[in-house]
Amino acid sequence: MSTRTILIAGNWKMNASQAMASGLIDGIKAGPPPSAVEMLVCPPFPYLGLAVASASGSTVHVGAQTCHTNVSGAHTGDVSADMLRDIGCSHVIVGHSERRTDHGETDEHVMAQASAAIDAGLVAIICVGETEAERDASSTLDVVASQVAGSTPSSATAVNTVIAYEPVWAIGTGQTPTTDEVQEVHAAIRSNIATKLGQEAADGMRILYGGSMKPSNAQELLALADVDGGLIGGASLKAEDFLGIARLAP
Repeated sequence: MSTRTILIAGNWKMNASQAMASGLIDGIKAGPPPSAVEMLVCPPFPYLGLAVASASGSTVHVGAQTCHTNVSGAHTGDVSADMLRDIGCSHVIVGHSERRTDHGETDEHVMAQASAAIDAGLVAIICVGETEAERDASSTLDVVASQVAGSTPSSATAVNTVIAYEPVWAIGTGQTPTTDEVQEVHAAIRSNIATKLGQEAADGMRILYGGSMKPSNAQELLALADVDGGLIGGASLKAEDFLGIARLAP
């Protein structure tokens, strides 16, 4: 049985308000969260300070949804990993498919972001996943292997890095791969990590599943040998659903 701590992370994307952010975190704290599960919320930039204050004194961690590759400089509208760490964030998501698509982020860019996050003392959550066309072409394992190799810096360890597998075609659609397919990809990712970073890092690194995880399917997904938690989208916007997923962790 794995000794890796389950991580349930909520990616709020471009949703929330001040009232919603504080209310969601208050609802999660009131749960209370399962003691054996690590809980993380990732609000939009404007609500990070509020989220950190609301989560203070609890076991709920706060992370951001992206960061710049540089520590500082003339980068209007961007936020550095050091700034995130300075306001109390512990994690940052990098390389989400929506960032790769909307902002043209490449594996090389994602690796630089992850390196910046690690250097700042944050945990980098590196996202990988195939499109529907790539899945239909039976290229899932090749695509994911390439993204893991190209997006994961050599400074990554089981302590400072998490990998999140999110099949692009399953995000927000209600569709999910079969449990056998999820396990196959997660096991392949662990093998990819071993190739790049060594077996010890691979054995300890958490690999999350994202893409329409919800209370109705979380139990079977979280029971898989190489699934170490979830990166939750829509279901993270309701405290009851978010906690419901966490409570289904083995």
